[in-house]
Parts: sequence; C-alpha cells; structure tokens
Amino acid sequence: MDRIDRKILSQLQRDASIANNDLADLVGLAPSSCLRRVRQLKEKGIITGVIALTDPKKMGRPLKAIVTVKLADHGVAARKQWLTDMKTEAAISQIYSVSGETDTVVMMNLADMEEFQEVSQRLFAEDENVTQYQSLFVLEQHKFDLALLS
Repeated sequence: MDRIDRKILSQLQRDASIANNDLADLVGLAPSSCLRRVRQLKEKGIITGVIALTDPKKMGRPLKAIVTVKLADHGVAARKQWLTDMKTEAAISQIYSVSGETDTVVMMNLADMEEFQEVSQRLFAEDENVTQYQSLFVLEQHKFDLALLS
C-alpha cells in the first residue's frame, strides 16, 4: 500500500458511498486509475466489505450491553460450539476472545432490559459452559469510529 492507497482508504472509511469520480478528484487520480486501485484493495482483502451504519435508537435497539464471559471448558470443540451459538444470536453484534481475567467479550444491541434479561438468561445463565458473566451497560458513547486510517 502506498500513500495514494491510504488516501483512498481514508476517504472510503469516511463515506463508502462516494462516487468514483469524486473519490478520484479527492485523491488526485484519474477515475479509471482510482477504480482500479479500489478493485485491487478489495482483491487483496484490505477492503473486506462495504456496509451502511445505522442509528441503534432509530432501529429500535437503543440499549447497548457489554458482557464479559468466563467459560468452564476451553477445549476446541466446546469453545467452537459456544461461539457458534453466540454468532447466531441477532442481539449480538460483536464477539471477542480476549486475554486476562475473562475469556470472551460480547457486545449486544437490544430493544430494552426485558430483551436483555431473556437473551442473557438463555445464552449465559442457562449455559453449563458459562461459569461467570458480568454485564455492563453503556451510559454514554463518547467515540464510535470504525476507521483504521485518517
């Protein structure tokens, strides 16, 4: 990746819906060269997808919960099954295996506390492989930025 690729990525991370001609102007390339570079960035797996970000409140999912989870069985099969179950849950937006006191951090977007109670009971409290879980609720969001380059 060179300086131009980084400029392209920086612009696309701000607004991926930008027209190729406008992007080319911003980074100082001919439209055909810009399009070729974007395609190469996709082929190389540097650009992994293009999504539309939505407002959780307007989507009816205003409650954000962060759940830390400790597992009893760290074996490959047990862990794989647990993660498969987590990945199919619509309320879960992100899952991270982490180092330290806990095994996994789960990010959830929920309609309300009632949904949280139902989901956490089913996924954490009733799961024999979960030895402990702690729920944290987001009170204020001070920064949310998915861009890796600026």
